[in-house]
Amino acid sequence: MSGSQHDSQRNGFLKESFILSVDVGTSSIRSHVYDREANIRGTCSTKVVLLYPEVGHVEMEPDMLWRGFISVVKGAVQDAGVHMRQISALGISTLRGTFTTWDRRTSVPFHNFISWQDQRAAELVKSWNTSCVMKLVYSLTRQKRSLAASLIVFSTQHVTFRLVWALTHSKQARQAIEEGNCCFGTIDTWLIYKLTKGQVHATDYSNASSTGLFDTYQMCWSGFLCYLVSLPMSILPTMADQQAAMFGECCFDVGDVKITMGTGTFMDINTGNEPHTAGLYPLVGWKIGSEVVYLAEGNAADTGTAVKWAQELDLFTDVGETSAMAASVSDSDGVCFVPSFSGLQAPLNDPKACASLMGLKPSTTKRHLVRAILESLSFRNKQLYDIMLRETSIPITKIRVDGGVSSNDFVMQLTADLFGRKVARPQHHDMSCLGAAFVAGLVVGFWRNQEELKKLQCTDRVFLPKEGASPPSRDYLQVLQTWEGALRRSMNWYNKP
Repeated sequence: MSGSQHDSQRNGFLKESFILSVDVGTSSIRSHVYDREANIRGTCSTKVVLLYPEVGHVEMEPDMLWRGFISVVKGAVQDAGVHMRQISALGISTLRGTFTTWDRRTSVPFHNFISWQDQRAAELVKSWNTSCVMKLVYSLTRQKRSLAASLIVFSTQHVTFRLVWALTHSKQARQAIEEGNCCFGTIDTWLIYKLTKGQVHATDYSNASSTGLFDTYQMCWSGFLCYLVSLPMSILPTMADQQAAMFGECCFDVGDVKITMGTGTFMDINTGNEPHTAGLYPLVGWKIGSEVVYLAEGNAADTGTAVKWAQELDLFTDVGETSAMAASVSDSDGVCFVPSFSGLQAPLNDPKACASLMGLKPSTTKRHLVRAILESLSFRNKQLYDIMLRETSIPITKIRVDGGVSSNDFVMQLTADLFGRKVARPQHHDMSCLGAAFVAGLVVGFWRNQEELKKLQCTDRVFLPKEGASPPSRDYLQVLQTWEGALRRSMNWYNKP
């Protein structure tokens, strides 16, 4: 290509079009520009600043998040060397369960975003989960509207009880509710509100179903919050991050499993056209046209968090070293690490559990500690996988793993060994951004259908189990049992005497 032709293309005189996608995560905001082959043509990212005003409180500043969003959108388009008029659609993926409330008249938030990692409502969650009220109501009435509430096990990651806390502690928000001027929203809602200058107050099914406020059986909001949120679902292609990652991995068929290992681990299975409720949480995966696809999800909150913590302790300099460090010793020398800085989620659901290192001895080295930490991440995968098999009874068709921690070969190989199944890792780890781009592209006709998207998939590596198809690996039976004992000892640590 001549210099003038190249300049013409960069200046947007040729009619090539692209999809722009933004993923707002817990630690960063990333934006990519994709071409029709789903190649990344431009990218930009910025860090998310987390605030810790009190022990157990985790927040984000709404206006800072908005400024970061705008900066990565402009930066990615500039990096791609294209014009905004060449962007066919904008897809947005956001972390879930993080919310704020604001004044409808002034658009000023009443408080910071309260993050999904926040523990301020732990006591409320515990009291609800031990209550038999909704189970009794459903057993007496058999009304469908009380079914979800009777079955769901809530966690601190759901918006429900953190919102109760926020409204209890914000006099301004309570007054605005009385006056009909209080807006509630997760991050996607806030971004849409800002993008439309307050004209659209909306979310999508995937984010709504992740809040603990949405009834997946009746596909509507539950109870007193219905009047606060309008839901024109087909206006903008926004998606919750894990559902977007599921779509980016092309897990379109019943039994497809996606595991995202980022700040936390999120394991999702496609359950088809019916919601599933038990120890796993039922989610709306996506709604395209009249078709609704449901997922069941289990998660562990502290995956990348544990790796980052270990790095800050100087157990290693570069995260890329950890796989080799773990493999350099034959075992962890009896050391067990419990990754529960934010409590334990499914299947144990104990917000009062503590993170811990057990079995330390004079012979313990950094390499043993690193191996114990990485093993714990795979062990949590095994726990989530087992409950998924037990509760859904859906034959697994494929397993794909993404997220930053999935780049660790030790964790991936051990996960495959424990599952007794092959596990595929894509070339690009940022599946939430790609999934949001795929949905946006389908909406505007940039891509024709899901079969076309499947052909764009690129796999980096497939990890095969070392010992046939009978999980777990025999080498790890005793180690896994010992680790489960350490897990039990970490539970209820922060309960008041």
